[in-house]
Amino acid sequence: MKHARRAAAAAACSLVIGGAATPAAAHDAGGKPERLGTVVFTVSCKPDAQREINLAMAYYHSFAWAYVKEPLDRALQADAACGMAHFVRALSLLDNPFAWPTNLSPKLLDDGAAALAAARSTGLASQRERDYVEALSAFYRDHDKLNHRSRAQALEQEFDKLARRYGDDREALILHSLVLSANFDPADKSYANQLRAARQLEPLFQAMPDHPGVAHYLIHSYDYPPIAHHGLEAARRYSKIAPDAAHAQHMPSHIFTRLGAWRDSVESNRVSARSDTAKSFNSMHAFDYLVYAHLQLNQDKAAAQVMAEALALPNRADHFASAYAYSAIPARMALESGRWSEAAALELNPAAGGYPWQKYPQAEAVNAFARGVGAAMVKDGARVQAEHKRLLQLRDAAAQLKIGYWADQIEIQSEVVRGLASLVDGRVDESLRTLRQAAAREDATEKHVVTPGPIIPAREVLANALLDLDRPAEALVEYEAVLKREPNRLRATLGAARAAERQGDAAKARLHATKVLELTESADSVRPEVLHAKRLLGRA
Repeated sequence: MKHARRAAAAAACSLVIGGAATPAAAHDAGGKPERLGTVVFTVSCKPDAQREINLAMAYYHSFAWAYVKEPLDRALQADAACGMAHFVRALSLLDNPFAWPTNLSPKLLDDGAAALAAARSTGLASQRERDYVEALSAFYRDHDKLNHRSRAQALEQEFDKLARRYGDDREALILHSLVLSANFDPADKSYANQLRAARQLEPLFQAMPDHPGVAHYLIHSYDYPPIAHHGLEAARRYSKIAPDAAHAQHMPSHIFTRLGAWRDSVESNRVSARSDTAKSFNSMHAFDYLVYAHLQLNQDKAAAQVMAEALALPNRADHFASAYAYSAIPARMALESGRWSEAAALELNPAAGGYPWQKYPQAEAVNAFARGVGAAMVKDGARVQAEHKRLLQLRDAAAQLKIGYWADQIEIQSEVVRGLASLVDGRVDESLRTLRQAAAREDATEKHVVTPGPIIPAREVLANALLDLDRPAEALVEYEAVLKREPNRLRATLGAARAAERQGDAAKARLHATKVLELTESADSVRPEVLHAKRLLGRA
């Protein structure tokens, strides 16, 4: 038995080194093979178990964690001594590293530690396998005593050591690249972690063209405005590598969104939502990106249809990405189309169903922010003040949950609302000072992967205020700064056209108005600002 197992492991190892492999076939309920890409994660288990491990890792690399359990159960049925099946279980329990630590509960961390203990007791046939288990243990060990950041950095370092120790093991390098990219500093504008991860992944992208994780993690590594164009090839390829993985259909839209390629984003997320069929948070996540893209094309009716479908889903997943989308989609619909009274009166959905909003203050803050902006636009100072107070409470709740990034983001939202409250009260200098500070703070950080973009960029709110105060030259500078970070954002483009026109810069006014018409050529509804852009160009 030992000799047979060793021979099987050697054969699998040669596949990793040679880069050619046939993955185990996954099947849907009707027996149709699923296309998930090619993954070979070599373990010292029987061949049938090895195939199931490969399948589980293919699911893992497309963030389809809900599907990992069944192949791992089959792997243990095929080989009860396959300890690495428990390792893959512990790995999959970590969920999305780019959402850490909001998606990690004490129970989940306890379960992961138990899975690693099971891996040791079940049997690990090589030093390499023992090293994998110990590397992952760096994250789970003492999770009740050590803070998340120190454990995440320890995991990054241990996976780095693993990749260096086993130079031919590409999976170790891929996992290190994933954690390295996810451990980025939101204030680091040199993108050191992300670019190092990309440098490790780019050669693998050529050597392993069908590996889902390589393309997936390249997209994550390039998901930032100044470097997004480097991720376009990975975005184009990933959806074809794993066409039956819902997340593989969605992820390209992260790059499309950064580049303002809204039609590509619409198609990507439409396919993703259809693939997931409301089985997980992926549907709501895709719907949020889809609504945002439709709105940038002035396809308000299409966006409304998506919102209706999203809010009618029977499976309201208790997941941060779902909670965020439930709050963000109605907020985007009201604010992007300028329906201020509607924004000011938005209710949390699905509040009536007892959704656990207390777990997700950063999602509830979207609702408070939208209500505050809407109230300011209809000059309801008391309601603006109420939403500002609510945002401060939600900021404190996020701090108590030890999600510092989101506490900072909610504070930025609260400052925007505070600046608008000052504007409503006629304290112009104070308002502009507050809005400028909020915009600078927002520019100094990066958006979270859960969202396609800010509900309204703080700098765009500043530009709107300046235009309303009849300071078009200053407003134009701010609108164009927004468009550098958020290319082809429709409301910023409309604002830039109006600001340039009022400033008397006919050339720039026509330039931005032309872009408005390009963006809205397939519009399905009418917005007054778009009609104005057409009149400016003589095309009304």
